[in-house]
Amino acid sequence: MTTWSAITTLASKASADALSEALEALDETPSGVGVFEVEDGSGTWEVGAYFTEAPDAVALALLAAAHHAAEFVISEIPETDWVAHVRRELSPVEAGRFFVYGSHDADKVPEGRIALLIEAAMAFGTGHHGTTLGCLRALDGLLDAGLRPSSVADIGCGTAVLAMAAARVFDAEIVASDIDAVAVEVAEANLVANGLSGRVRCIEAAGFDHPDLAGEDAFDLVFANILMGPLIALAPDMARAVRAGGHVILSGILNEQADEVQAVYEATGFNPVKREEIVDWTTLMLARNG
Repeated sequence: MTTWSAITTLASKASADALSEALEALDETPSGVGVFEVEDGSGTWEVGAYFTEAPDAVALALLAAAHHAAEFVISEIPETDWVAHVRRELSPVEAGRFFVYGSHDADKVPEGRIALLIEAAMAFGTGHHGTTLGCLRALDGLLDAGLRPSSVADIGCGTAVLAMAAARVFDAEIVASDIDAVAVEVAEANLVANGLSGRVRCIEAAGFDHPDLAGEDAFDLVFANILMGPLIALAPDMARAVRAGGHVILSGILNEQADEVQAVYEATGFNPVKREEIVDWTTLMLARNG
């Protein structure tokens, strides 16, 4: 079935929320409305509405003007088999010794590689995004350096690909957490699909706000592939949770944000170890002061 989208941008979250509510009150109610922060550091917010029939362009123009928004861009969206599309577009990802693939590429797994199966329908966190790829490369570098942690946390785990990578190479206690209950369910399903049931404990939590994450000096290695704001907010908790000499691998950071994130972590007791840019995204690896 063909659908339509109408997308605009605004200068503040309050304005975006107000426009979202106004869209919900239209006579021709959208099938869905979303409000998102544009991840470019500009402070701009995007509002998108989706319709099963062509929307009233005049009504949308009036709403945009009333809420000081940019003119709506209205687009027709043809029916698409998105899973099939993603399968065509997503080739396997290689990150050092790690090989991330979908089941449609099972025949391409090379011998001697650490294989991680993530289905195309769960594309966020497959390894194709520069943030996940950067984290896997950082982990690969730690392995080359002889790191063998006994405890690992994956904060904001998504598909849990990073926790699973750690489970493949370390004999360690591993916990994966996400603020989204659906993400936790996806993580648990991925563990089953990869034969890792029982190797990673999956929990729903915001940051370190959970008994399984709250101990001091609890972890030798922590992944946090989220966004700049939450990473900065987590820095004090991260400093308490990571043992002296332990490492953090941080991503979800735009290149222009990396200096600020690194400075905050240095101020809370971490030393920079490695930094890698992949397209627009930076991955930071830091070690806790002894």
